[in-house]
Amino acid sequence: MNTSDLSAAPLRAERRVLEIQTKLHRWANDDPHRRFDDLYNLVTDPDVLLMAWERVAGNSGARSAGVDGKTAAFVEERIGVERFLAELRQQLRCRSFRPLPVRERMIPKPGSRKRRRLGIPTIADRVVQASLKLVLEPIFEADFAPCSYGFRPNRRAHDAMAETRFLASKTYEWVLEGDITACFDEISHSALMDPGPGSDRRQACARAGEGILEGRHPHRGRHLQGNDHWHPAGWDSLAVAGQRGPVGLG
Repeated sequence: MNTSDLSAAPLRAERRVLEIQTKLHRWANDDPHRRFDDLYNLVTDPDVLLMAWERVAGNSGARSAGVDGKTAAFVEERIGVERFLAELRQQLRCRSFRPLPVRERMIPKPGSRKRRRLGIPTIADRVVQASLKLVLEPIFEADFAPCSYGFRPNRRAHDAMAETRFLASKTYEWVLEGDITACFDEISHSALMDPGPGSDRRQACARAGEGILEGRHPHRGRHLQGNDHWHPAGWDSLAVAGQRGPVGLG
């Protein structure tokens, strides 16, 4: 493969992934009860994995290594991106993929003397997580209300503030602000991942993300070395995802 092919590959992948996401979002919008049967193949699609790699490698956290000591630069220089993604795809497709324990660091919490946990998965685990996000996000986006702004693409806190100002200039008189202490530390994962009755697509998507959610939680696994690592019990649900029925990621 020549240099021009290498530089063009991400652009081709980006266009194709955008087409896939557009279709998923349209189908989810058209039928709230639609059952998505081929999600796992999309997660392991070479273009989706390449775009997931681009996002991981382009993030500032790419310089931070997980428990295996590998950074994005290490993959590029010592392994090669093409080989790295091919091997990762093979592991996913043959159901042998097993995430490694998540490296944990305690970092200062802005505006206070408290410290919070920062989980650092391996580069491979981050790519799989990013691939899942690329596939699942357009499906779940169809279910969110227009007034929801948190952790959504092309939305930010400033947008929420602008709408609050707009509504306040009309007939609205009250603004309620709340915060849940250590929300992601204390939230019930079983309740969060329960898609509710009559929602095949949410059930499939929920099972797909179940392992990642568990792997990111510092209190729900087996600690390995004090506060330095924790084991993502349940992360390996990806490896058996395709064995639970006809739904690709379920």
